[in-house]
Amino acid sequence: MAIISGVNIPDNKRLEVALTRVYGIGPVVAKEIIEKAGVLDNPRVKDLPEADLNRIREIIDSDLVVEGDLRRDVNQNIRRLIDIGCYRGIRHRKSLPVRGQRTKTNARAKRGRRMAISRKKE
Repeated sequence: MAIISGVNIPDNKRLEVALTRVYGIGPVVAKEIIEKAGVLDNPRVKDLPEADLNRIREIIDSDLVVEGDLRRDVNQNIRRLIDIGCYRGIRHRKSLPVRGQRTKTNARAKRGRRMAISRKKE
């Protein structure tokens, strides 16, 4: 298995798909990396020469923020919002949707399982 940014990428997949296993690299960025590296025909990772792999590693290390650094940046940004007490920070603290989605009928994944409400006794 080839290792890029500390992540084992699968050998039997095409390079474009395999690069998306790295946190912070999606399909569009993977395509751009392959074009910059000058790799042709989107080969499988096992068929890729070591020189091309090294070139891809250099491009990712120099141009992109991926894996641990990106996760740390995202967590620091969320922590900052929570600390200053803004609306988005409060929503993060309560683990509710942050970006204006409705919660009356949706957001089950964020709010958890449904609670049964017992009937009132008369």
